[in-house]
Amino acid sequence: MFKHLILIICLPLFINCNNKTTIVLHNNNQLEYQGRVAVNKSKKATELFWSGTAVKINFKGTSAKITLEDEKGENYFNVFIDGIFIKYFRIEKGLKSYNLAEKLDDKKHTIEITKRNEFSAGKTLFYNFIIQGKVLQKDPNKELFIEFYGDSITTGHGNEDTSGKDKSNGIVTNNYNSYAAMTARNLNADYTCIAKEGIGIMLSWHDLVMQEIYYRKNPADEKSKWNFSKKQPDIVVINLLQNDSWLVNKPNHKEYKRRLGNKKPNPETIENAYAEFVKVIREKYKLATIICMLGNMDITKENSPWKNYVSNAVKSINDRKIYTCFVPFKNTTGHPKVTEHKIIADQLTTFIQNNILNN
Repeated sequence: MFKHLILIICLPLFINCNNKTTIVLHNNNQLEYQGRVAVNKSKKATELFWSGTAVKINFKGTSAKITLEDEKGENYFNVFIDGIFIKYFRIEKGLKSYNLAEKLDDKKHTIEITKRNEFSAGKTLFYNFIIQGKVLQKDPNKELFIEFYGDSITTGHGNEDTSGKDKSNGIVTNNYNSYAAMTARNLNADYTCIAKEGIGIMLSWHDLVMQEIYYRKNPADEKSKWNFSKKQPDIVVINLLQNDSWLVNKPNHKEYKRRLGNKKPNPETIENAYAEFVKVIREKYKLATIICMLGNMDITKENSPWKNYVSNAVKSINDRKIYTCFVPFKNTTGHPKVTEHKIIADQLTTFIQNNILNN
């Protein structure tokens, strides 16, 4: 009788000992971050802003939760378990823990969350993972690092919207399925996405141009400055000017009036403005290869002058490590969908392999 009693008492203790609850704080050095993030010392959390930002943990155990605090309740994240997409979820406003995985086999697992939508939805604070099990070492650093500067094409605006309404919220916008993130995965590269819908170099549909946010850690705070020496990319891809190409023909738009007055920019002005931004990026990343890209909306239509503007701007810089890459017009309405993002990614991947990595 006593033997049976001992077995009943010890069995749960044995299970608990091997699957103890472990709180993995945001600053644990075994966590892997992707993208620009900031540490909030007062809240003891890491701030996530930009599209495609990710947090990843390797562990041995059976379940995992995550503790997050969202500014607006408008952010959406993907969940990947062992590299397989499981679900996406919306972060509620305020502080809350969310179940990511339950009843897993008691072995090594990887869990990663990636931000679907852009920073206009507000910031998310990541506090910890709560796992049943133990933390394992993070994966080795990737050998290649690509940083993207872009607009709504690069964020993945509406790429999963099949309604024809070209919506922008995180239900149908998924940066993970943008050409930028696809290209990074194709090349097994680390990835940062600095992008905002509606943004341009001379003109935007809102009050910020890329020169005014490219340097920011927190994109909503002009005083929040990124340390460019912290991590230097091997390749920088600039895919901008789509919004400029529309807005230079809208003299009544308030941003046109505010930035240009009543004078439409001529080709030389456009080329100079583009070249100046590329030079700014070159100054920050002296060794990186820069790809000046256009596509795949109507800026790359057959007779579009904007390809020439970019080509001339690049020639004027006279830098052998700056390339151009133009993806043909997709010839459909609205923003590119996932299949069209894949076309961009395939062309860009091949371009990088042929012109940069294999040279």
